[in-house]
Amino acid sequence: MKIYRILDNETGDIFSGIISDKFYPFEKDVYELFCENRLSMKFISEKGIPLERIKILPPSMPTKIVAIGLNYKAHAKEMNKELPDEPLIFLKPSSAVTGHGDYIILPECSERVDYEGELALVIGDRCINCTPEQAQGKIWGYTIANDVTARDLQRKDGQWTRAKGFDTFCPLGPWVVREISPAARLQTFLNEETKPVQSALINQMVFSPEVLVAYISQVMTLMPGDVVLTGTPEGVGPMQVGDRVRVEIEGIGYLNNTVVAREINQEA
Repeated sequence: MKIYRILDNETGDIFSGIISDKFYPFEKDVYELFCENRLSMKFISEKGIPLERIKILPPSMPTKIVAIGLNYKAHAKEMNKELPDEPLIFLKPSSAVTGHGDYIILPECSERVDYEGELALVIGDRCINCTPEQAQGKIWGYTIANDVTARDLQRKDGQWTRAKGFDTFCPLGPWVVREISPAARLQTFLNEETKPVQSALINQMVFSPEVLVAYISQVMTLMPGDVVLTGTPEGVGPMQVGDRVRVEIEGIGYLNNTVVAREINQEA
């Protein structure tokens, strides 16, 4: 099941639900249904919204985005870094979230902005001090992310908040799936190239999704809708104005975004 989050352009309402001939919203909050273990088709409304009336939004608007650095061995090597003994966590602001088909806006203060295709986890239930076994049951679903990074600012600042935190620096979507194969392949493509610039199996992560969620929950409470970015594989590289970036994950789909320059006095 692909679960979308949409805006009804006619009423201004936001819903989660499924798409077939129309958009059919859930009759209750998806996280409430998840916690009750009742997230199923029988809670889909019979009254659909015409597709021409909707805009697909990022599948979650989190209170926070917790991201993981150096979670693939080959990526740590290309960055000339040692693998961490425990997950390396950092935060991206929720204002960085942008959707499938939306723009990635390059800031004027950076001369190198990189793509980083990643598997994203969406939390479905309050999670604090969880074991990995408990944490698996807190993961509502899986989607695709691009952990956009101003690489020159990351190196200059020594900590990552500015480099990772610009508006539009967390493309997310286009929908959530409830399950994914551990052997699913993640790939990133630039423009119309058929050869990926990034390609890895998600089971090549150093720390698995449930271990990451459990570890983070020892530090901070994860809330329904929060997003965990699980790290990027090797092959990160720069984006230029006009580039089209596509991140694909088997079993989910693909996330497309176009890179543009920030205009003077532009409001994102």
